[in-house]
Amino acid sequence: MPETPASPNGSRPTGREGKPSPSPAVIVGHSSLEFLLAFVLLFGVTTIVRWVIGPSYISDAINQIHLQLLIVGVAVGLLIAALILSRPGRISGGHINPAISFAMWRFGVFPGVSVVPYIVAQLIGSVLGVLLAGAVWGPAATKPPTSYALLQPGAGWTAAELFVAEAASMGVIVCLVGFFLQSPRLAPLVPGLVGLLIGAAIALLGTTTGGSVNPARQFGPAVVSWQLSFLWVYLLAPMVGALIAAFALDRVNKHRTVLTHRLCGTEKSGAPLKEPRAD
Repeated sequence: MPETPASPNGSRPTGREGKPSPSPAVIVGHSSLEFLLAFVLLFGVTTIVRWVIGPSYISDAINQIHLQLLIVGVAVGLLIAALILSRPGRISGGHINPAISFAMWRFGVFPGVSVVPYIVAQLIGSVLGVLLAGAVWGPAATKPPTSYALLQPGAGWTAAELFVAEAASMGVIVCLVGFFLQSPRLAPLVPGLVGLLIGAAIALLGTTTGGSVNPARQFGPAVVSWQLSFLWVYLLAPMVGALIAAFALDRVNKHRTVLTHRLCGTEKSGAPLKEPRAD
């Protein structure tokens, strides 16, 4: 692929974070890893829902929906943490969530030219992961109560209420992740933090908002099942929540900066992050 043209002094044009913008080859490569991570996540999520909530010996033994959601939340949280810590996750940043990619750009540590490719890759990975799960598990995954792991708000919820809840949930996650990524001591805890927060959202909000807090989480199931009600809310609200949270954290904690866009909380090599030196 052609390289990005160099500036007169030989360096590449810089992105918003002040570092050289990645080449097209790097953007494609890292976006492909985000596609893979989203693919695995949605295949895993659909599989977990198929076995815990769909027809199975697990759902027969545990037929209380809140206990089922707790199991789903724990399993999905562990899966997300593992994906962030995986080799592809360390390289790409392990976002697996358009709102996280957007927030990392807003924090100034992720190049703006990579935001759209990451989001497109995450959404496509979501669709194909769900399709594979449906092909592997058949009607147990595609028919109710599993229905491709599609999320729906609780009875009586309006689009406005769902929007506020999803935006607020994503805002809390972005604030905490951003705060942890400002400290070399706390940054390595981010994979567990993200897994815990997503798992808690599933367990606590599953019967009300659905507990998505990830546009890619809902996109694949909604498109594959062609159940598009509230999809615009699940797509847009986390992005708005991420933007507001990133702005708020930047205003409240002006003296500190987010150190990396990698949710593993280390350098790509696994080396610890270092505080930036004062000029």
